[in-house]
Amino acid sequence: MLRAFDAAVFDLDGVVTFTARVHAAAWKQLFDEFLRRRAQLRHEPFDSFTEEDYRAYVDGRPRADGIRTFLAARGIRLPDGSPDDASGAETVAGLARRKDELFRALLEEGGVEVDADALVFIRSLRANGIRTGVASSSKNASLILESTCITDLFDACVDGWTLEKRGLRGKPAPDLFLACLESLEVRDPTRALLVEDAVVGVQAGRAAGFGLVLGIDRSGNAAALREHGADVVVSTFREISIDQIDAEFRKRQRERSA
Repeated sequence: MLRAFDAAVFDLDGVVTFTARVHAAAWKQLFDEFLRRRAQLRHEPFDSFTEEDYRAYVDGRPRADGIRTFLAARGIRLPDGSPDDASGAETVAGLARRKDELFRALLEEGGVEVDADALVFIRSLRANGIRTGVASSSKNASLILESTCITDLFDACVDGWTLEKRGLRGKPAPDLFLACLESLEVRDPTRALLVEDAVVGVQAGRAAGFGLVLGIDRSGNAAALREHGADVVVSTFREISIDQIDAEFRKRQRERSA
């Protein structure tokens, strides 16, 4: 059967794997260390980093952007620093290095959990001739794919290193996803599916012009995902099939041609 779409792009953390939980834990440890130290020095109350902070300011963004966005929400501005800054130095680069250390330590301690239902869905797409790619703001995306032995399920992987090397903008800008479509040799974004669990990722997918944006609600965030542009929202991949996705694409193609 000839399908109405050609490719599917997946965010990694929180979509294909459950590493979003590990990222959230690493971010909390990083910012709580920083905020507690700052509060002690200034003789101010300690106001911890919350799950709401993670979703609003950090989730889905490149590491440095997440640091700047969260700190700005707390009225804090740090110098960018340089890649040579020591781990934990009070610069964006220093905090970014510390976050990566914390994430890798947690990853080594607990490993990576893969969503088996996501893999079934991805294999179904590939069996129907749909090209699949990963687009993640994380610089650890390739490491995670390799450690979980699922690299061969994707025809392209665009990550935080790609953003840095090519000078691309992070989410909610569309650059990451457009770069992945380019790697997949998809010239028409309206014939591509995006699968995301973060609000900024959904916004980036809309900006990139994807034909369909599928939101994965892992934390009771369905309303926000829909509000920012998800066409369909599910809590697990068991709730969706390639035939349903195909039907949604055909519906939207008819609406555009009407």
